[in-house]
Amino acid sequence: MPEEGPPSSGPDGSRLRVSAAIVVHEDRVLLVRRRVAEGNLSWQFPAGKVEPGEAWEDAAVRETKEETGLDVSVAGVLGERVHPATGRLMSYAACDVVGGSVCAAAPAEIAEVAWVTLAELHGYIPYGIFEPVQRYLEALIGLPPPGRS
Repeated sequence: MPEEGPPSSGPDGSRLRVSAAIVVHEDRVLLVRRRVAEGNLSWQFPAGKVEPGEAWEDAAVRETKEETGLDVSVAGVLGERVHPATGRLMSYAACDVVGGSVCAAAPAEIAEVAWVTLAELHGYIPYGIFEPVQRYLEALIGLPPPGRS
């Protein structure tokens, strides 16, 4: 019998909404590794549940600060989807670093953080990246020249 994933709906039956921050700094993408994987989801973008009454963009900023210690601002909306592995409604925001130092700021939840190149990203997230996020990263960072990763 397959393992059940995390709940995809809230107590009132509404779909849980999760906000993810796509943070790029010096041509590297910020990832966090959760202590408890959600199925095969271990490394992922900083993300978390949108609280009642909270705008999802604000949740992306809050979760990034809580998980990584970084202060970010939302630069743009990248899209949303129902995540194929969790069934949660995911909203993705492009975010800029405005301050702070990166660390595993929530050690009970986050095991480590990493800044990875676009070439390395698929090694951390082998199950694929939401297409609008992938296009954004390719446009912003570009592909590395041959011989450089």
